Amino acid sequence: MVKIINASRQISTPVISCTLDSKYETVAARVAKAMIEKTYLRDIIAYIEDVWSVTGSYVNMRINWDTVMKLGLRLTTQDITLAIAKSKAVKALGVQVAPVGKTHIRVNVQYVPEPRGKAALNKTRKPLEIFDIIQDLKRILPNVVVKGYPDCARAIVKKDDKPDATGREPVSVLVEGYGLKACMTTEGVDGVKTRSNNVMEAKDVLGIEAARSTIIAEISSVMGGMDIDPRHMQLLADVMTYKGDVLGITRFGLAKMRDSVLQLASFEKTPDHLFNAAVGMKRDRIEGVSECIIMGQSMSIGTGAMKVVRKLGITEAECGRKKSAFESAFAGLPKTVAAAAAA
Repeated sequence: MVKIINASRQISTPVISCTLDSKYETVAARVAKAMIEKTYLRDIIAYIEDVWSVTGSYVNMRINWDTVMKLGLRLTTQDITLAIAKSKAVKALGVQVAPVGKTHIRVNVQYVPEPRGKAALNKTRKPLEIFDIIQDLKRILPNVVVKGYPDCARAIVKKDDKPDATGREPVSVLVEGYGLKACMTTEGVDGVKTRSNNVMEAKDVLGIEAARSTIIAEISSVMGGMDIDPRHMQLLADVMTYKGDVLGITRFGLAKMRDSVLQLASFEKTPDHLFNAAVGMKRDRIEGVSECIIMGQSMSIGTGAMKVVRKLGITEAECGRKKSAFESAFAGLPKTVAAAAAA
């Protein structure tokens, strides 16, 4: 609840609910789970070994295709090779990746010159350096992602206990992590009905109206048993999103919502806001609820939104210039004395 009100970008439990096109088929859910969830190289290889020879050395891996089939992955040897070659950690080592047959992948570490200037063209890698590179490869390669979305930590298949109107139990996929746009465009997933509990991600992918709906839905799910009027939650969502961006109910968000000094002072850091307003010679029109309560005025909502205008019934003679107290005091004196006194 606090994360929602503060409009935090990183939340503790980000969950994406993916509705499937075939929402009663468990097989379809498993296929979608395999495409979304991250699969590491260590999950699909039988072993990894280093091989040494006179001409060069390499790291050899054997793919366990039985495990690939059980996980429901649509992978080929070329896909795995390309995923290894695109890894930033593997690229930094300057090695070559190539498939060998249908079950093996080889990462070659050759005695090649390092292109680091004209003086280094005749230098080759030393055996000790090659040994270090191979040990780094054996540590890095198992953690290479070969399938799935980088921001999706885990995915599970959820089957509802209660049947729906058709009498069957629907199946969905719950994704822990981020990547709403990638999940919506996954084959077999109904993107229109896919939801995320991260307000900021919904705003970035679908827009401000989707963020407003997400705020209302999340507050309703958290406060469902407290019998809160839905209009209050809708009002809170409107206040947080009416500027076109998601603003948290914090001193930083409130400062972007309105320019009223008294409203900001009524929330946090009262002396600082009043001092800065005095230095900057700011004006407050006393139009909001907080300002009117502080000043003891009627708020411009409800019955306070209207004002009564009537005629005062003042005659033209009563609107003339009135004499001051000094003029009446010197009325009995001679003109010369009165003029001198007035001067």
